[in-house]
Amino acid sequence: MKKKDFTRRDFIKTTSAATAGAILVPTTGSYSASPYDAKGLPTTMLGKTGVRIPRLILGLGSRFMAVEEEKGLEILETGLNKGLYYWDTAALYKNDHEFSEERIGKILKSVRQKVFLATKVGERKADDAKRTIETSLKRLQTDYIDLFQVHSVTTEEEVKQFGAADGVLPVLKKYQEEGVIRHIGFTGHTSASAMKLAAEMYDFDTMLIALNHQKEGQSFEEQPVPVAAKKGMGVLAMKVIRPRETVNGLEPRDLVKYALTLKDITAAVIGTDSLDVMNENIAILKSFKPLSNERMKELRASLDPFYRSKDLPWMQPGYHDGMHWA
Repeated sequence: MKKKDFTRRDFIKTTSAATAGAILVPTTGSYSASPYDAKGLPTTMLGKTGVRIPRLILGLGSRFMAVEEEKGLEILETGLNKGLYYWDTAALYKNDHEFSEERIGKILKSVRQKVFLATKVGERKADDAKRTIETSLKRLQTDYIDLFQVHSVTTEEEVKQFGAADGVLPVLKKYQEEGVIRHIGFTGHTSASAMKLAAEMYDFDTMLIALNHQKEGQSFEEQPVPVAAKKGMGVLAMKVIRPRETVNGLEPRDLVKYALTLKDITAAVIGTDSLDVMNENIAILKSFKPLSNERMKELRASLDPFYRSKDLPWMQPGYHDGMHWA
């Protein structure tokens, strides 16, 4: 209990410092509140959390887990040294040998206060969710998580059960009261209407959502995103560069800029499998300027075939992020 009490006091001190810093700085810029150091990278506020984050986030899913462990740890160390201190993983992310959380845990314990750590729980029932949360803490070798997210929202029916007595949200809230979890969010890439409903029904801190596609007339950019932003959530984009796999001529850097130019997008999660990819993304961020309205229209036109695709793997029943490139 002493260890948990210390974590709770440390949480209160850190959050207060971050909030105080936010009063003195603009919404965007290169300032980063203690204990995080963006190394001069542009940062922004993560919704109402009082935490400043880089506008690019290290995605540590299947791309990250496709490289050998030594290279993976090098990505983490180098990324942190260059200002990418927001790390995004999930309990489900793994390869044939280890979980992403286990790999991260091997370095996290030595730099814990310098990293904003986000992970995810896929279970919807209280007891199952609790077991996953406890397992994540052990794998990551930490006693607190900065952002725990309900993983992969798929239907409106499941959203309505999040807050039930035996649902996932009461469990997350309990851990939050104990200081084990700082902030709570949700993720999804299947149903725009379900994501919109989750944003409307609950007081989440963040929403992580796939961009650049539609399903049965549901626009992810136009429906859930504005609702979440209006409620003060940090809105994070994923699947940002995936259109280049199905649409010829699209450049990854243009897709990153497209996501960061969208009005309500806080930051983009980019799957990272090499130092070259990471360094290129850092260069894009350092020189980033919002695209013109004309250029955004051009990119939207180019993306239209992708918008309409019915073959996207993450739009298929039963998909989860650990199954394909994330």
